[in-house]
Amino acid sequence: MVALVRGVHGLHGAVRVEVLTDRPDDRFVPGAVLYREGDPKPLTLAGAEAVADGPGWRLRFREITSRDGADTLRGAYLEAAVRPDEDLARGAYYWHEVIGVTVRGVDGADLGTVQDVYRVAENEVFIVGGGPYGSFDLPAVRAFIRIFAPRRGEIVVDADALDLQVPRSRAADPDRPKAPRRRSRRPAVTGSAAGSDESSPATPATPLDPGDPPGGQA
Repeated sequence: MVALVRGVHGLHGAVRVEVLTDRPDDRFVPGAVLYREGDPKPLTLAGAEAVADGPGWRLRFREITSRDGADTLRGAYLEAAVRPDEDLARGAYYWHEVIGVTVRGVDGADLGTVQDVYRVAENEVFIVGGGPYGSFDLPAVRAFIRIFAPRRGEIVVDADALDLQVPRSRAADPDRPKAPRRRSRRPAVTGSAAGSDESSPATPATPLDPGDPPGGQA
């Protein structure tokens, strides 16, 4: 993922994006090809510029020339073709390389696997689940991660520093009387609110391990 479309700009197909790559000057150049997530149709950049009065970039594509066309991209993630040998520096990684990696404690105990990744300011956070502690957030910082080598399937963390707690059992108490059933007259919610047109650009996380440090997703 290199960008998230946050809104449209003007009447001629420009979109405003949140930057998800740490190299926007290399990614967003005229002639470069991006793809909407899950769509094989290419989007060829006709122009790109950093927003002068706020965060993000404005992108224009040869294939989209109207505001209505640009509006179909709102909320979509934009991808670039992956070329690991050319795109990544030594020790850098893509998010998809981290997802699915087993996370263990320093004592070798299995804590689950990385199920997703997101960013908070300049730091990446891994969502770990499927282990004895349920789902928990793992910030990509040295204070918590002792070994970070996703390509060889190894992430070792300090569970004590994370202060992990085993989830409480929610088994029903057979001696507790049941609450009366209530009927709601509210209609079911079937949609969600549209996202904001404004957002802050993200930057890669600080390296964790000299041999295989994490870098931002390109």
